[in-house]
Amino acid sequence: MKQEERKIKAIELLKKLDIYEPYIEGFEKENKVCFFERFGGYWVDQEPEVEKKMKEIEAEFDCTVYAITHEYTDFGECYSFMLVSRYKSEWQHALIKEGCNFYAFAYVWNKTYEEFSELGTIGVKSFGGGITRTA
Repeated sequence: MKQEERKIKAIELLKKLDIYEPYIEGFEKENKVCFFERFGGYWVDQEPEVEKKMKEIEAEFDCTVYAITHEYTDFGECYSFMLVSRYKSEWQHALIKEGCNFYAFAYVWNKTYEEFSELGTIGVKSFGGGITRTA
């Protein structure tokens, strides 16, 4: 699927998550991706190592990353790169709303234990224009 089509889908998902409008505009107009820590948002270019990893993921999986969460867990420091797959048939499962929570397709980079990094589904909660990973 073409990059521009994935970007349109990503903007739709950001709106579904009720992300703070300036972050959506930054993504839409300047291709700036936001990462979130406990609902607070920051531009990924403020963290060169994370931005580099995002670009590697996009290149490896031919996908579009639209948001990132960052957490310290019992199993390591994790960045979850929420993404739109190159396969349009997977888009219906990219972000599922269940009550006030969401399930998002993501690549989880376990920075502490790289061997546990993987593609999968994460739980996300939206609040105040930001998100945080819950599962």
